[in-house]
Amino acid sequence: MTTPSDTTTDSAYRSPLLDRLPGAVPADGVDAGVAAHYGDLFREQRALASGHGFVDLSHRGVVTVSGPERLSWLHLLLTQHVSELPPGRATEALILSPNGHIEHALYLVDDGATVWIHVEPGTTPELVAYLQKMKFFAQVEITDATEEYAVVFAAGAEGPAVPEAAAERRLADGRDLFVPRASLTDAVVGLGPAAGLWAYEALRVEAHRPRLGFETDHRTIPHELGWLETAVHLQKGCYRGQETVARVHNLGRPPRRLVFLHLDGSEESLPAHGDPVRLASDGPDGRPVGFVTTAVRHHELGPIALGLVKRNTAPDATLLAGQVAASQELIVEA
Repeated sequence: MTTPSDTTTDSAYRSPLLDRLPGAVPADGVDAGVAAHYGDLFREQRALASGHGFVDLSHRGVVTVSGPERLSWLHLLLTQHVSELPPGRATEALILSPNGHIEHALYLVDDGATVWIHVEPGTTPELVAYLQKMKFFAQVEITDATEEYAVVFAAGAEGPAVPEAAAERRLADGRDLFVPRASLTDAVVGLGPAAGLWAYEALRVEAHRPRLGFETDHRTIPHELGWLETAVHLQKGCYRGQETVARVHNLGRPPRRLVFLHLDGSEESLPAHGDPVRLASDGPDGRPVGFVTTAVRHHELGPIALGLVKRNTAPDATLLAGQVAASQELIVEA
């Protein structure tokens, strides 16, 4: 799997689990610093899919927001309805530009006193700077907690308690654990076999879940990726970019749409992030209709990918993802 390059990522970071767990092969690109795999990609995928094992996500950024007005204040900034978010309920949200383009994706949970958020590697300084700028007189405390806390994904809706965890996001397929960095190696004991980022990403692609910096570029809006269903609350306003969200939703015509691609399994190599997507009928020199966002090898489906294509691309058209023939499934309706 190839990843976007990101010069803002702290490439000096190296998870202690890389040196503690046998077979660890480091990832690169924005995911540098944690394991891409541990020597058996498909075994790792099968373990996660069956609800066993963990993934080291300690390269991700961690932000906390505390104070009595934390939820009402975040409610004014985020695309999600969080003013009455119950303790322990996981959610996700976006921060948009004034024109409605996606700038940040936040994965958060409130523990009753603090909102715990994890974000893409390298995006924390910009996010914290924006939040600080919007603080004004609100009774909130914003902290870049990346140096103190790390994120671990534990597969399975139920699992052993992790005493080291300061907070956890319970998801349908597992838990995001916020653990002290000093306790990272202890926190993963008892969570089952280790799985790398390649396995984690393969299951993300299978589930059609977009990722900031992979499925997005500088002009992506939430409607194009299906994020309206999970990260945007259409009945709330008062956040930056809301006018664009409402207008495009009411018109129902986002300029592009995310598609799920079944790639030709006879090809040895996967298309890279950013490779052009063309109509197969136009050949490899035809005008691009989009680009590949994430391509992976899945333990059951074979080579698959996500791609962002023009809205008017025929849903039944055979495509070329880079040089690889691909059929498409709709994620966002044409």
